[in-house]
Amino acid sequence: MIKVVQTLDQLGRTLVMQFIYTWQILSMVYLSCRATFLDQAQGLRTIIGVLSAQVYFTGFQALPLISILSLATGGLLILQAMSNLTLLGGSQVIGSFLIAVFVREVAPLLTALVVIARSGTAVASELGNMRANREIDALESMGINPLSFIVFPRLVGGILSVVGLSFYFIAIGLIGGFLLTQFFHKMPIQFYFESLLKAFAKEDVFIFLIKNTASGVIIFIISCYQGLSVKRSPHEVPQVTTQAVVKSILYVTLFNLAVSALYYLSRLQELGVL
Repeated sequence: MIKVVQTLDQLGRTLVMQFIYTWQILSMVYLSCRATFLDQAQGLRTIIGVLSAQVYFTGFQALPLISILSLATGGLLILQAMSNLTLLGGSQVIGSFLIAVFVREVAPLLTALVVIARSGTAVASELGNMRANREIDALESMGINPLSFIVFPRLVGGILSVVGLSFYFIAIGLIGGFLLTQFFHKMPIQFYFESLLKAFAKEDVFIFLIKNTASGVIIFIISCYQGLSVKRSPHEVPQVTTQAVVKSILYVTLFNLAVSALYYLSRLQELGVL
């Protein structure tokens, strides 16, 4: 009985701590936006400069890695769909399979993981070192709000980069993957794209935007929050960077899972299954 109570107590403490942490990062989103539009100490041009640099590092420099990952993933999924669905006599649903698996699930999640590995770690360590070297204190002494000068541009740049990279991931995977699989399994290109267009629905645009926008917010606000949580010692930087990666992966995965679950539950209700 005592062990059960202790387990429930530990579970309750964990849930409360996660709720407090979620509230804190959501508060940082609001405060960074508020500081940007109300505090004009550093000027709009400076913010745009930081935002552009973040888009360049997170988006443009990640294109080679995204291209390779997208070609490999798209090619494998298309090849599997062509081989197995054709054998089962269901080649007409290839488009539906690719939209459901590749566009809705694989592309947003893999793009987010790449951004976490490249940019999430960089942002957390950069801000952690700035805090440890008292650069944040220097900005505050000059009347510059770190939330508007550091957090907001990285947040907006991260969102734009994640959305753009995910769209690029889908385009390269569906087009390049199809061309790649033609060496192993022939399929008429007109049939392939007609199958995709028939399977595509307006809900897919909504799912694409909400998943990727939320992933951008989650990754960069957690990375900024963890980086700024460094106290004084540079030895804390690797720790907060690791925490940023772990928490970003956890939150992004759970959010994607929740969106997919809600979408398919609504579809089942429309079909009268539930």
